[in-house]
Amino acid sequence: MCYGTVVRCLFLFIATSAIAQNCTTAPARPKQGDVIRLTCSGDVTSARMNGFTIRLFPHQDGNRLGLMPVTVDEKPGIYAIEFLTAKSIVNQSHNVTIADAHFLSQNIVLGKQLAELQPSLGEYDTVAKFKQILTEDRRWAEPFLPPVPGCITSPYGVHRLHNGKPTGNYHTGLDQRTPAGKPIRAIAGGDVRLAGHFNLHGNTVGVDHGQGLESIYLHMSQLAVKDGDTVNRGDVLGYAGSTGRSTAPHLHWNLYVNGIPVNPLQWVSLKPCAKPAKHR
Repeated sequence: MCYGTVVRCLFLFIATSAIAQNCTTAPARPKQGDVIRLTCSGDVTSARMNGFTIRLFPHQDGNRLGLMPVTVDEKPGIYAIEFLTAKSIVNQSHNVTIADAHFLSQNIVLGKQLAELQPSLGEYDTVAKFKQILTEDRRWAEPFLPPVPGCITSPYGVHRLHNGKPTGNYHTGLDQRTPAGKPIRAIAGGDVRLAGHFNLHGNTVGVDHGQGLESIYLHMSQLAVKDGDTVNRGDVLGYAGSTGRSTAPHLHWNLYVNGIPVNPLQWVSLKPCAKPAKHR
C-alpha cells in the first residue's frame, strides 16, 4: 500500500512497473538476415516489428525470451520493436537500426535437365508447413554445431541468377563443401518433423528445435532418421549427396527463425572456401 500524496503514489507505481517490465534488444544494429534477441521481464508475452509478431517464451531465469528475424530484403533504416502484454497492449517500444548487409549476386550454371526440373507434388507446401511449426519446449542451446566441417561455397543472401538470368530469388541458407557419404549432423537438439525425398530439395530432413527455431538439410544421398525421431546435438541425420537440384555432392542447409530464413553465420563459425566449388 502507498501512503502519501496521489502524485507520489502514482510516481512510485510507474517506477515500479518500469522496473518490473524491462525489455532489452541485441544487437542494437542488426544486419539484413540477422536475428534480434529480445529479453523481457514482467507480463510481456509477444513483440512486433514492421507488422510481424513473435512470441516470447518463459525462461528459467524468470525472464521471457524471443527471436525477431530480420528478412534478407528488409529495407535498411530505423524500426520500432513494440513489446505487447497478453492483452495485446503495447507495454514499451525500442528502436533498432537495420543495416544493409550488401549481399552480392551469384550466377549458377545449370544443365537443361536441372534447369527444367519441377517440384514434387506438394513439395513447397510441405516445406512451408514445416516452417510454421511452433512448439513450446526449447531443445536448443548454444553454441550450435556446424552440420559438416566443410568451408562455404555459397553464402546466405546472394541474389541468384540461373544461366545468367535473374531468378528474383536469394540464397536462403549456406552451401558447404562436403564429399559424398559424409555424415550430416544436427546443429542442436530437437524433433525431426520432415524427412523424405523431393524433386528439388532431394533427400531432406527438417528439425524443430523449439520456440521458433528450425533447421533443414538438403540434397542428402540417404537419410538416417525418420519423421518423429528425437535427436541430440551432433546426431547423424543423413549422409551428403547430390540429390534434387544439385550438380555435385554438397550440403545446403537453412536456419529458420519464426518461419523466416536467417543467416546461420550469426550462430555458427564457418569460413568461405578459398576456391568456391561450381555447384550451388
